[in-house]
Amino acid sequence: MDRAARPARWLRWADALVDRPRTLKLRDEGFAARDIFRLAQVHFDRHGTMLRLRAPGPRGLVHWTYPLPIRIDGWINVYTVHDAIPIFHPSLSQIDAGRHRRLLDALAASAEHMLTVSEAARRDVVAALGCAPDAISACSPGLDIEPATSPLPAGLVAGGFLLAVGSVEPRKNLLRLAEAHARSGLALPLVIAGPDGWHADHIAPRLAAHPGVIRFPYVDRPTLIALMAAARALLFPTIAEGFGLPIVEAMQLGTPVLTSRGGATEEVAGGAALLADALSTDEIAAQIARLADDALVARLRDAGLARGRAFSTAAFAARIDAVHRGLLARHSGQSAAD
Repeated sequence: MDRAARPARWLRWADALVDRPRTLKLRDEGFAARDIFRLAQVHFDRHGTMLRLRAPGPRGLVHWTYPLPIRIDGWINVYTVHDAIPIFHPSLSQIDAGRHRRLLDALAASAEHMLTVSEAARRDVVAALGCAPDAISACSPGLDIEPATSPLPAGLVAGGFLLAVGSVEPRKNLLRLAEAHARSGLALPLVIAGPDGWHADHIAPRLAAHPGVIRFPYVDRPTLIALMAAARALLFPTIAEGFGLPIVEAMQLGTPVLTSRGGATEEVAGGAALLADALSTDEIAAQIARLADDALVARLRDAGLARGRAFSTAAFAARIDAVHRGLLARHSGQSAAD
């Protein structure tokens, strides 16, 4: 950091310790405030309350797409909470469970409405907070994935490998997956594409010791899409997820999916994927072995393409627009159809 800028930065951090509303400034047809997201976290840690903002002009709706301890006074404040994993599975998350619970409690008390990314996540958040079920809605995200244009890494051929994606951390269940792959008898390498994550220092060396496992700690987005499009199948037997975006990415690319039974992953798969108990190495291995069947792979490809259309950006836009319109209508007294 520029040494001349340090005093101003320190003053802003000190200001975060004062519990008072801040006023947003109009800028380029929007609002601006310096370091407001960081200041909100410092304020919450100091006071245990939301950082309050005031906005000039007419009141409106603001959708915070991450659980931030911040609100605009007088506005309709909506928050997206992606999951309750730190609360229900603290051993699988590096987020402090106690602080996360306090943050979600503060959001629930402040929000006009909350959203999650799946019905399974909605049930978990309701159970964690003990709030009214209708205070939270499920609104799954959307994407329109582009076809692959990049070449595959050297040594790989289309249809000649299985793929797992995601950071190397306990929640992704990669050690159990590698063992299941070895037991399955399917003579295709398992490619793992993803960076080192939490506890990777314990996991990565054990993955490297597995024969048949190829690790790419970093690939750019075009190469990742190429890998996903060319894989025999995506293997995603994660232990806990709020949604499971790689499932949708693979399906939209026409790649069969094997994922975890129960929770958000089964919900997102929607009957178009193979399912296995994430904690059963034998069950994961048995499902991997089924991927030797060309007819099954073709059926999974077709089912996945159909399922993937439910998660397009247009479908997501319609879902989120309906939520916003309903909240605006409720606060204005008008019909949501007007």
